[in-house]
Amino acid sequence: MKYYIIAGEASGDLHSSNLVKHLKKTDPQAEFRAWGGDLMQEQGVTLVKHYRDLAFMGFAEVIQHLPTILRNIDFCKKDILSYKPDVLILVDYPGFNLRIAKFAKQAGFKVIYYISPQVWAWKSSRVHTIKEVVDKMLVIFPFETEFYAKYDYKVDFVGHPLLDVISEPSQADKARFIKENNLPDKPIIALLPGSRKQEIGNMLPIMEQVAEQFPDYQFVIGKAPSSRQEWYADFLGKKNISIIDNKTYELLHNSTAALVTSGTATLETALWGVPEIVCYRSKGITGNISYLLAKQLIGKKLKFIAIVNLIMEREVVKEFIQHTLTSDNLTEELKRILENAEYRNTMLQNLKQVREKLGGPGASAKAASIIVDFLKQGKQ
Repeated sequence: MKYYIIAGEASGDLHSSNLVKHLKKTDPQAEFRAWGGDLMQEQGVTLVKHYRDLAFMGFAEVIQHLPTILRNIDFCKKDILSYKPDVLILVDYPGFNLRIAKFAKQAGFKVIYYISPQVWAWKSSRVHTIKEVVDKMLVIFPFETEFYAKYDYKVDFVGHPLLDVISEPSQADKARFIKENNLPDKPIIALLPGSRKQEIGNMLPIMEQVAEQFPDYQFVIGKAPSSRQEWYADFLGKKNISIIDNKTYELLHNSTAALVTSGTATLETALWGVPEIVCYRSKGITGNISYLLAKQLIGKKLKFIAIVNLIMEREVVKEFIQHTLTSDNLTEELKRILENAEYRNTMLQNLKQVREKLGGPGASAKAASIIVDFLKQGKQ
């Protein structure tokens, strides 16, 4: 069968690549065409567009790039019609993907959504659109099943695909990690500022200020594979700060704590059992507009933005957002994590419970099996 996949972010590329791997096992004749990244390409997928050319942050930023987005949507529709897939698989990225889903459904294509849009946080009204245009929804958080049930829409919970990627912590040699990456022999604090240029520019300056307050630790930036070296130029060579490329999981395994930009990385950090502080801010006029709009949309629905806290339905890790994201606040919280043993151990126990709530590995294989069975039933 022919599969057309659309993943507009790094996390979507990761999870789609593992889905493709298992679809190949379940459907040996499978052919793939996709919007994604390097990981999907490594699985033999024909790449149409790379996600690094699709990522726009916030409401105001989307408006700024609206002509480009509309051109991409138009191109995608034409490409789907030309390829004529047996199924369209959409991976998160809702602003773009739901528009494509509506088009594809009207054009007679089967539509499967893998990794639900966070409609429980943003626009619950989108559920009605999803019911109309998505033939099957595969969700990765247990609470999403109950959420969709309120709208009389049956979904399949497959578990979180990160558990397929993140193994149980091993006894990897920290000395080897430090030597291989030319790092000082100090305890490590991971800095995960995100993968987009805007995020990195917004987050790293304040993270650098925090690093100056902890001379007995080294702060190591985990460079995302899709980001460019020049985005980090202002921080290279800074005292107490290093950078390593495309080794985020190794970095987390060897870290004492982490400062993490809100997003998938906060869950990755939690699943590695690393105490963390969640950070987010948008700068400038457009950034403040985006923040205010987001606050209006989700502020009354959700108490938290970090998926770790949403899963536990309580504050497990501290979130510092927009105006509360100051070097003083980050420094104070990091000191608590590093110096207060009771506080640290409580956080570690909570992070262990996050992992337990998500179930075990096998999400990618389960999703692939559901997709192929669904398509076979449609051909009978």
